[in-house]
Amino acid sequence: MNQTSTDKQSESLQTFKQDVINGLRSSPKHLHSKYLYDKRGDKLFQKIMDAEQYYVTDAELEIFNTRCREMLEVANRFEGRFDVIELGAGDALKTTELLKCLTDAGKEITYYPIDISPNIVQVVEKELPERVKSLKIKGIVGDYFVALEEAKTLSKNPKLVLFLGGNIGNMLPADALKFCRELNKHLSKADMVLIGFDLKKNPWTIFNAYNDKEGITREFNLNLLHRINRELDANIKVNQFEHYESYDPETGACKSYLFSLKDQSITIDGAEISFHENEHIFVETSHKYTLEETQAMAKKSGFKPVTQLFDSKNWFTDVIWEKK
Repeated sequence: MNQTSTDKQSESLQTFKQDVINGLRSSPKHLHSKYLYDKRGDKLFQKIMDAEQYYVTDAELEIFNTRCREMLEVANRFEGRFDVIELGAGDALKTTELLKCLTDAGKEITYYPIDISPNIVQVVEKELPERVKSLKIKGIVGDYFVALEEAKTLSKNPKLVLFLGGNIGNMLPADALKFCRELNKHLSKADMVLIGFDLKKNPWTIFNAYNDKEGITREFNLNLLHRINRELDANIKVNQFEHYESYDPETGACKSYLFSLKDQSITIDGAEISFHENEHIFVETSHKYTLEETQAMAKKSGFKPVTQLFDSKNWFTDVIWEKK
């Protein structure tokens, strides 16, 4: 018997609650960044991408707008129809340009946007066919590898898996390597991946991108506490927490935190959790890489580097790797 939509939502909410309670009872405290993206979080992140200081989206969009020929050369390795699977699709803004590039050249593709946010998947399924005519699309809601396996059951075509926007940077380097190795296991020989890496650059450029003048990033991170209140029967006083950002140019780690402004206790569905004044919650990392580090990651995870595409400032790269 198949799981109903209601069953899946209940299971997802239970997982969310347990992850939050476990994370806030850990030392140091932490929350998983994937939970930043509820309906309001999606809208706030759109505003972040539009902010003047946030260069990541524009840099990668420039690559997709100006490197169509190189991407077609890679796509020509596939014979016949192939699947484009995007992990963490978001609004598919940049992917739209890639899909137009491929379909305008006569490539037969099926696009599978994968995202943990049901809201964003529904939006993409509805709006993307209006932007890319004759596109075959099937959205999947879920965690990356579970959803990737579902996509594999739906189609046996060769696959190009997208992981864009520097999402790989939202993991610590050791976890990113583990992720790439796991991704490799879920693919067949000659399948390819296109992964976006934000590159190390002037530290102030990076720091300011995550500390926008309008305070949208601050609001985005604090929204996670609002979401916990809304969905998990919690009593968090959000105004008693603040957002903090840091960037370490040596390691490339750009990290987001929330911290408590006073000694306090909160409850989440009856579970009590205490905070000391200035105690922090680690929320998100956005790791920056050198080219040499990306190439080393490819080889260590069982991929063969095919090509690297850059924006005009060399601030960002989309690498394309092939499974050996």
